[in-house]
Amino acid sequence: MDMIEFFHMNGGIGDASYSTNSGLQGMGIMKTKGVIEQAVSDLCRSSVKFPKTLVMADLGCSLGPNTLLVGSMVIDAVAKTSLEMGFKSPQVQINLNDLPTNDFNTIFIALQDLQVNSTNGNINHQPACYFTGVPGSFFGRLFPMKSLNFVHSSYSLQWLSQMPELEEINKGNIYLSSTSPESVSRAYFEQFQKDFIRFLRCRSEEVMAGGRMVLTVAGRTTDDPRDEESNRLWRPFTMALQDMVYEGLVEEEKLDSFNLPQFTASPTEIMNLVKMEGSFEIDHLEIFYLNWDAWKGKKNMNDALSQLKETEDDGTVGHGVAKAIRAVIESLVANHFGEAILDDVFKRYGQIITNTRSESHDVVSITVSLTRKM
Repeated sequence: MDMIEFFHMNGGIGDASYSTNSGLQGMGIMKTKGVIEQAVSDLCRSSVKFPKTLVMADLGCSLGPNTLLVGSMVIDAVAKTSLEMGFKSPQVQINLNDLPTNDFNTIFIALQDLQVNSTNGNINHQPACYFTGVPGSFFGRLFPMKSLNFVHSSYSLQWLSQMPELEEINKGNIYLSSTSPESVSRAYFEQFQKDFIRFLRCRSEEVMAGGRMVLTVAGRTTDDPRDEESNRLWRPFTMALQDMVYEGLVEEEKLDSFNLPQFTASPTEIMNLVKMEGSFEIDHLEIFYLNWDAWKGKKNMNDALSQLKETEDDGTVGHGVAKAIRAVIESLVANHFGEAILDDVFKRYGQIITNTRSESHDVVSITVSLTRKM
């Protein structure tokens, strides 16, 4: 399955778009705000000569308020650091990258608001900002040699470049579960290892010595990738598909041949792969948890962020999660099963989640801050 040809988040700004249904991902970015600001500040302060231009890349930027949020954090950190050091703010070049099927037009339309609001009114130290769209897979080279100062990626690197080749059928599953054969688990990890090392090697060629990266991924805390912790979001979707198989609406062979091209790594696996590749040093690694309630019926990221202090249940979590996950994987589901099942399967998915509210609904996130070795 060639991901680059069709995989994308739902575009636009409508009710079914990723832009409207990415509140949890926005909360994740807010959780990493301090790490991003520290990395940018350290980058500026560690330079032998204060940079005149800071070039960053946001890899897997998708679209919507989260994309603008990351850019504004970097711009503000540059402005604050330059003011504290008594230097004129450097120019900032922000390269927004995603697969060619990404809705870049919606991003570009929204960029004017970022330029106006990015420095909280600190006009005297506002960096001059330039934005570029860079379509392509981040598992390959995207930029000239030693051209980047800072790289950010949020909730993208858990997606594989392709589905691993499986020796055995992952019967009745769409992802790793306790019933998945060991060979399937091994194939998933080997594909992730290949992809992650390729990502690091490409960035090692593009990032200047001393440059920084901040990467956030959906991950796990357990050693076993088949542990339930990795399958909480996907088991209800499997159940929805299984119900449709029983009712004759989906062929069983179609279900058995559908596997999500994703791998939720552990902190140990990430640290070992960084060490194995050898081009970067880990400055900081942290684990945090986000609750699915961030998706419950929220219309924009600001509404979702309010739930950092508000967690009472309003009965809409299943509907909200179904919309959010549909905004992410609709292209995958439609490519494999066809568009005819989309409304039905995601409705069932939401109902199953609503009926299992007693179970843990936390998403494990891992953030790692790295420095390119000299």
